[in-house]
This record gives sequence, C-alpha cells and structure tokens, in this order.
Amino acid sequence: MIDFNQFPSPCYIMEEELLRKNLSLIQSVAQRAGVEIILAFKSFAMWRSFPTFREYIGHSTASSVYEARLALEEFGSKAHTYSPAYTEEDFPEIMRCSSHITFNSLAQFRRFYPRVQAGNPAISCGIRINPEYSEVETELYNPCAPGTRFGVMAEQLPAALPQGIEGFHCHCHCESSSYELERTLAHIESKFAAWFPQIKWLNLGGGHLMTRKDYDTEHLIRLLQGLKSRYPHLHIILEPGSAFTWQTGVLSSSIVDIVENRGIRTAILNVSFTCHMPDCLEMPYQPAVRNASMGNNGGPYVYRLGGNSCLSGDYMGVWSFDHELQPGERIVFEDMIHYTMVKTNMFNGIHHPAIAMWTQDGKAQIFRQFTYEDYRDRMS
Repeated sequence: MIDFNQFPSPCYIMEEELLRKNLSLIQSVAQRAGVEIILAFKSFAMWRSFPTFREYIGHSTASSVYEARLALEEFGSKAHTYSPAYTEEDFPEIMRCSSHITFNSLAQFRRFYPRVQAGNPAISCGIRINPEYSEVETELYNPCAPGTRFGVMAEQLPAALPQGIEGFHCHCHCESSSYELERTLAHIESKFAAWFPQIKWLNLGGGHLMTRKDYDTEHLIRLLQGLKSRYPHLHIILEPGSAFTWQTGVLSSSIVDIVENRGIRTAILNVSFTCHMPDCLEMPYQPAVRNASMGNNGGPYVYRLGGNSCLSGDYMGVWSFDHELQPGERIVFEDMIHYTMVKTNMFNGIHHPAIAMWTQDGKAQIFRQFTYEDYRDRMS
C-alpha cells in the first residue's frame, strides 16, 4: 500500500511491484508465442524506469525523432521507428537512432530510402499497411476510418514490392482483445498475404491489452503460434503501450476547495483534467477514484471533481463518497500512468505533478519535481 505522505501533491506514482507483474506476463507471452513484444513510447516514456524494462524486453518503438533518440540514449537500443511523415531535417537523426524504419506511404519510402542505402543500409525498412478494418469505436482513435492518413491499402501496392521494403507494419487496435486481433488478422491475411513471401517481418502494432484481467492470453498465444506456423519465415512484432503500464500507478491530488452551484457540489483539486489527464476528456471516460464509486448512488456525499485551470470544461463527474469531503483531503485517480504523463501540458501555468516510484521495498523515489523555471523555459 502506497504511503502517500512520502510524496508531494500532486504526483504521478508508479508501483514497481505492479510494473514487474505486467512485464513478467508480457515476457512470458513473447517467449511462448515466439514473437517479439516491444514498448511503445507514445503511451509511456518515463525513462528512469527503463532499467527495469530492460530486464524483460530488448527494444522499443518510436514515433518521432525525440522518441527515437530516447530509445537509443536511455533505453539502450535502437528504435523501431514509424512516423506519418519524415522531414528532411529529422531524417539523419532518425537513421542514427533506428534499427527499423517504417514509412507511411510509398512516396515517403521512395524519397528517403536512397538515404538509408547510402547512410546506413543495415536499417530494415518497412511500409505501413491499412487492412481497412478496425473495431475501434471512438473515431479519434480509429486509424482505419474512411479517409485515414495512415498506411497503404492493398490496391495501392505493386505485385512486386520495391527493393528495400522488408516488412509490413499494421496498427488498428486500441485496448483491444485477442479476439479482435483474430478477426483483424483474417483481414490482413486476405488482403496482404500475397506479399508475405517478399518480407521478413510483420509488426502488428499496439492496442493489445494483454495485461487486462479479462484478456485471454492463452488465446493470444495460440493465435500468434498459428500465425508463425503459417509464415515461419516472418519475425512477428507487437508494440503495445498501455499493456506495459496498465494499472501500475496513480495520480495523487488534493482538494483545494468545495463549491456548490444549483445543487451540484464540486471539489476543486490541485490537478487539471485538461492539463494532466487529457485522455479523460478526449476519449472520453470517467476514471476510477480510490474509495469512491462512479455515479450518483442517491447518498448525501456526491461530488463533481473539478480541475484548477480556467477552462470551463475542466471537470468530470460525478462520484459518490462515504463521507463529506474537506479541503486538504487526498483524491487518488487510479490507473494514471499510461497515456497520461506523455500527454501532459502546462496550460495556465498549472503546477505540474511530480513523477515518482513506489519501490517493492516500500520506499518513495521522487524522480522529478517541477518548478516555475520549467514553465518559463517552455514559453521562451
């Protein structure tokens, strides 16, 4: 149990024991299925925890030049890099920091592949494919929606792939199950299997939430083993983000004030949804709060939770508590490690939460506390 008194407020707190539990499961799936599973920085990039990750996995995936550099310099291995579009300015650094580079279009491949040949021919290049199938219901997160800017459709590929394309990359899941992957694979194979003899690797992207309690990992393993048996020459790669840090930590905050308007009571916190939990507003979803239940249970202690920015919509709710809330009281948001820290901002100059770890032996490791200078430097 985290001792919140050892941490500043507000603070993102990852629990080492929960992280290692997820990492052990992911390592087991990779070994039993005969595939490679790598960390996607777009979900989690707290580099001080990378030594722990390296005990279980060997590589990571990057979506930008900064993430690629983080992979090389902090994770300790070159990145599997994909970007919707590379620029002339960034590409030399992308090559320096990458072992694999996936291109979003044939035009981008033709433009930059000669530089790979001339600069570092050991880099394995691939193309992103669009199977035109996804079960992601939220449009904001659906990479296969009509008119998508992501990937090449089968009808756009020549029968003989351009020299230098060694792999296919496909991403069309979001917190999905193995059964969604099974249905997706049917579409991928029906549309793209004709090219499989010409490639060396197949990257099935992220969104495979194998550490969720109800996820059928045995079905996933059988599914991947079957894929390997059909195409034994292919190196299969998965690059989940959320699965690695799913339910591994919290955002701890404090109540600053209680206000009421037309019967709605709002606890104003020292954190902000728009600054520190943007996925809650984007997805949208209502996060779990420790020692509270979602919704109005008809009891007397029902509150909306409000952020401390000037944005009118910076609130969520409602939650039911078993007591009357008071200023100074802790409010703990569950599962706030993946897709939270990587998306935070300093809108309004709001005090940024500290970043910390609760170790297996019950100690607080404070990795970073933010100051006025951090805000000022971002505005310079």
